[in-house]
Amino acid sequence: MKSPFPGMDPYLEPHWPGLHTQLVALASAELNRLLPDDLVARPEERLAIENSDEAARAVVADVTVSQPDASDTAEGGLAISAPFKLMIDLEPLTERFIRILRADDGRLITVIELISPANKIGAGLEHYLQKRSELLRGGVHVVEIDLVRRGDWRGLLRPHVCPLEAISPYRVTIRVGGRQTAYLYPISIREPLPGVSIPLRPGDKELKLALQPLLDEAYEGGRYGRTLDYRQTPNPPLEGDDRAWAETLIGSRGAGR
Repeated sequence: MKSPFPGMDPYLEPHWPGLHTQLVALASAELNRLLPDDLVARPEERLAIENSDEAARAVVADVTVSQPDASDTAEGGLAISAPFKLMIDLEPLTERFIRILRADDGRLITVIELISPANKIGAGLEHYLQKRSELLRGGVHVVEIDLVRRGDWRGLLRPHVCPLEAISPYRVTIRVGGRQTAYLYPISIREPLPGVSIPLRPGDKELKLALQPLLDEAYEGGRYGRTLDYRQTPNPPLEGDDRAWAETLIGSRGAGR
């Protein structure tokens, strides 16, 4: 079963961690098919722990119940006496991304990020912006594929500002290493995902990564069509004309569980 949406399916957004893993693997394999012989694409991962309320709600957490000891009588300078102490143990978030390297010496050329909500929320956003700045100052290109609507997408664009006519639910941003230049692909919910230019080295032939076939393969490979309930409102909900358009689309195709 294929998604009823021609491009990004908003019903996939709550399933982003698993979809993200699939897309990173599929994109890495496709890039290695297209890259010059002396470059390689490698999927990588890093750990991040979020502590904002919104991010915490998106993390599967274990609640630990313990007996307070003498050291627990002061919490941030407050004297607290209670029979039990409850703590939330947040699991580290795994962030996956793709690095394009020179095969001979491992020099980093380009980083491709499939943006997660944690990259656009609170301390996670600030940490991501700092990391991106370090890459750009080092001459590394950064491609950001943003297919989730949660989080501060305008903050992610800093220091650039999105033109009014380019505001869209999803987007791809390409930043050129060592420069203040950025290129923006606005992505409508009503159209297939674009083929995105991946910057490499001066003189390299232009490489375009077709995103829609990757999303289609991930959708079918993950059997999302068997579990997504298109009779419900997507999370987060669509707004305005996009909401009306999606309801008409789903109704016309008889999509549901």
